[in-house]
Amino acid sequence: MRTVPLGTTGRDVPNVVLGLMRIAQMDDDAVRELVRTARDAGIDFVDHADVYGAELHGCERRFAEAMRLTPSQRAELTIQSKAGIVREGPYFDYSYDHLVSSVEGSLEALGTDYLDVLLLHRPDALVEPDEVARAFDHLESTGKVRAFGVSNHTPRQIDLLKKSVRQPIVANQLQLSITHAPIVAQGVTANMAGEDQSRTVDGGGILDYCRLHDITVQAWSPFQAGFFTGVFLGSDDYPGLNAVIDRLAAKYDVPPIAIAVAWITRHPAQMQVVLGTTTPERVSGAAQGSDVPLTRAEWYELFRAGGYRVP
Repeated sequence: MRTVPLGTTGRDVPNVVLGLMRIAQMDDDAVRELVRTARDAGIDFVDHADVYGAELHGCERRFAEAMRLTPSQRAELTIQSKAGIVREGPYFDYSYDHLVSSVEGSLEALGTDYLDVLLLHRPDALVEPDEVARAFDHLESTGKVRAFGVSNHTPRQIDLLKKSVRQPIVANQLQLSITHAPIVAQGVTANMAGEDQSRTVDGGGILDYCRLHDITVQAWSPFQAGFFTGVFLGSDDYPGLNAVIDRLAAKYDVPPIAIAVAWITRHPAQMQVVLGTTTPERVSGAAQGSDVPLTRAEWYELFRAGGYRVP
């Protein structure tokens, strides 16, 4: 398992992450097998959010109940969670009170004293950076959160937070797959009049911004064709792409899912891939993509087969 820097923390973390948003209905043995498979593959980084599960903190609590981690076992894991979504609205709330209470709820549900990483879960249009700063200062000074990041934020939204927030933003979790890659594709066709792919839709090149500011990009939904439109792997809607994936999988002697991961991990931004599967075999297969050495030609072939233009 290849590791990458986690922002400016000085820590190296695996470039594949186990996302746990779908474990609420799994029994203890199934959760433990999923985590054990990930650990065997070198994945010691898990991703949660307060809104994952049928009830608030549901998946966090299911994880803790199944795993029953000892203090030493807890210390071996990097546990990340997210806050800011009020699902019943739905709306977003980055107020001091909401962020602090959400983290305290996550800690109680997870049965731990601290989060390694807290992400702001999607942008809040009513954000007050001073409120976020006050929450981060409290959570850091009390030892409840060790590092902070964001999810789905644009460059200017991050800059607005940094106006008041003194802690480094170490991660930005963004949707990315071979077929859903606007954060990559817009740069490839920059300055091409009339080409939709060249439109800047994230406020000014978020991928380059994160690289410039040492913010680790965490790619979520790495196998989704679009915005929750189904997966492209094995889909009849993407025969050309799957033909390329299958050929490369045979070349590198890995399952097709590993090639989908490798397309992301091959990028020099040193991104993390956040898995959402609850199938141990898929976790094991995906992990094999951690360090598949795709050539430039192969990377661009997948990019074209995914529906993007290379001028």
